[in-house]
Amino acid sequence: MRLHLQTTVQQDYLSVFHAFDERLFRRLSPPYPKLKLLRFDGSEVGDVVEVELQTGIKSFRWTSLITEREITEIEAWFVDEGQELPPPLRNWRHKHLVAKHGDGAIIHDIIDFSTGFKPLDVLLYPLMLAQFGMRKPIYKKVFKKV
Repeated sequence: MRLHLQTTVQQDYLSVFHAFDERLFRRLSPPYPKLKLLRFDGSEVGDVVEVELQTGIKSFRWTSLITEREITEIEAWFVDEGQELPPPLRNWRHKHLVAKHGDGAIIHDIIDFSTGFKPLDVLLYPLMLAQFGMRKPIYKKVFKKV
């Protein structure tokens, strides 16, 4: 299932793209489940990001590998793919795309996920939308005109 969120921000696309670091990752973390950052290498191909999702009842490990990264004259992106995922997820691919848009940029969160069971994917969709929708005001605040 695919989720595609877009957020228009006021800074140029390269400044925005290069700000995708550990500090921004921590700011974007949702209030629940709480994330404990175990490893953050960065957003270069081969880098690993590992977190522990703490639900209050049980903890789950989530490990992603950066598999793609490219910068062009109009856009820049990197892709993280889930290597170890919490149940019920079986597949995860998140493309972080920042595209030039006038004097600003558009941040695209393009997420392909699957549990292996289509009805469960459909049930998870609104939860994913809510979780990643919380990023929009953070993006707008962090990337306001300087």
